[in-house]
Amino acid sequence: MAEKKNLMTREGLKALEDELNDLKLNKRKEVAQKIKEAREQGDLSENAEYDAAKDEQRDIEARIEEIDNILKNAEVVEHDEGDADKVNVGATVKIKDIEFGDEMEYKIVGSTEVDCLNNKISNESPVGAALIGAKKGDVIEIETPNGEMIKYEVISVSR
Repeated sequence: MAEKKNLMTREGLKALEDELNDLKLNKRKEVAQKIKEAREQGDLSENAEYDAAKDEQRDIEARIEEIDNILKNAEVVEHDEGDADKVNVGATVKIKDIEFGDEMEYKIVGSTEVDCLNNKISNESPVGAALIGAKKGDVIEIETPNGEMIKYEVISVSR
């Protein structure tokens, strides 16, 4: 089975590349310094700073791997803001979980406007990126963090 492409805007792609560079060039060094300082304090068995720094290190490496995987399968999409039938930033889209029938409605927003409590999702999130360019009736597949594939049908797209 061919790997699913991550549809992204140029801005979304650039933001992920910037985040990846920051993680690799800055965050790794900051955490390595924290770990070094904690080691210099001696006994690591009950050192909360060391434990927190190691947790942060694992989180950074997991995020780097996640971004690498997204970028490996990234495909840039251009948005035609005048095409009301396609999902793009600013569109409100209603989707239905094909297996369970649950319906959800989201407004696709830029990454700086994310407000999960009000059903606004980023065009850079896995769901938002998968929806970009979709039309009513399309079926999209989204991989959950645990590797499960969920299929959604696009029920409606509106402005």
